[in-house]
Amino acid sequence: MKRKEPTAKETNINESKGINAFVLIFFVILLASLLTYILPAGSYERVDVNGRSVVDPATFTFVESSPVGFMEIFNSIHLGMIEGSGIIFFVFIVGGAFGILKATGALEALVKLIALRLSHKATLLIPVLMLFFAAGGTLMGMAEETLVYIGILVPLAIALRFDVFTGFAIVTLGASVGFSAAVMNPFTVGIAQGIAELPTFSGIGLRLALLATLYITAVWYVLRHAKKVKNNPSLGFYGKYEPVTTSIEPDKNFKMNTRHKLVLYTFLLNFIVLIYGVLKLEWYITEIAGLFLFFGIVIGLIGKVVPSNIADSFLDGAREMIPGALVIGFAQAILVIFKSGFLMDTILYYASGLIGNLPAVLSVIGMFIFQLFFNFLIPSGSGQAALTMPIMAPLADLIGVTRQTAVLAYQLGDGLSNIIFPTVGYFMAGLALAGIPWSKWVRWVFPFLLLQIGIALVFLIIAQSIQYGPF
Repeated sequence: MKRKEPTAKETNINESKGINAFVLIFFVILLASLLTYILPAGSYERVDVNGRSVVDPATFTFVESSPVGFMEIFNSIHLGMIEGSGIIFFVFIVGGAFGILKATGALEALVKLIALRLSHKATLLIPVLMLFFAAGGTLMGMAEETLVYIGILVPLAIALRFDVFTGFAIVTLGASVGFSAAVMNPFTVGIAQGIAELPTFSGIGLRLALLATLYITAVWYVLRHAKKVKNNPSLGFYGKYEPVTTSIEPDKNFKMNTRHKLVLYTFLLNFIVLIYGVLKLEWYITEIAGLFLFFGIVIGLIGKVVPSNIADSFLDGAREMIPGALVIGFAQAILVIFKSGFLMDTILYYASGLIGNLPAVLSVIGMFIFQLFFNFLIPSGSGQAALTMPIMAPLADLIGVTRQTAVLAYQLGDGLSNIIFPTVGYFMAGLALAGIPWSKWVRWVFPFLLLQIGIALVFLIIAQSIQYGPF
């Protein structure tokens, strides 16, 4: 397989940068501060309903304004970090545990084994590998981790007489559908449900059906393209690679060692214990973080990673979470300003008045569309949850939508657009690694995005019609 020298256009993609999320958030902080001087302050009374705080819609009153001072703008960031500290450190600990898993090499070995064993069964290879990445996305929020596998699967796809889009889509679309369905994604649904005061990972049945639907659609889309390219290579995109006319022979000597197998079995056991703890023992993020840390250490020891390297790998994994974790703190700063200026309830009051007379199903669709485009500004699942769910959860109460449905609208809006927005850092890095210009990818993937949006709307309508709960 020959590689071509990258063109100027292909080289530039490595140098392109998306809009910096922190700059955008800081401007929103400034705007929020300005609004404390413009919008009237207001307040709802809260009542306790089955252990959760719920807005009483009949109690809104305007109160004396409390505009934010100049230094309070900057103080709010520190206060936001304090407010979001529980979620921030949860993200660091779980990210660190995944860093230890990554250091064992077990996941990379599994992907290589699947790819080599199924190299002569390409139509089976694509759904199997996409299932692996969908599982990673839905169970551990696989996102940045996909970059490792792009470098493996894009050359493999070329060698199997497919194209760059096929290899890139196996990884990216596979992980994306899992991330969007978020059956047990601790970084999106786990955080959002906690903010909405829902039981952790509740409502799992509908999300499993959503995952199956999104996964089947993704596999169909990629297989359809792959078969076209194999039959007519001129229809493919090869970028820095040359098309291959003969298939590779698998490395029959490659075997996954016992250590890697034990690591993967232990990793699976982690999720079995997690499911039991969440469903039977009512665990929340503190217990979940502790579980991941414990199993991370065990996995490191089983993988024969020396203690000092376990610590280093934990730090490497946590380091990858720094941007997303800090986004949570910055997003909380906006909420700090809204609360100190008594604007949170005013926003709820006007928002409920705007959409309160609409059928609830249209309100749910509006929530989804808002979250979909808001992801352009805040391309962090946990950061978006921290910023929007404190507003969306009580708004859902006011307009007759269940909080669980509001979380579903959030997770779909956050997840689906990660395969297209240039502000999503790991996605743009993946395009650069594969040598795919952003504009070419958008043209190829846009029909699939529309399919996903259609599926999302159907599931949101179903959720509203069945009063998806528990509340």
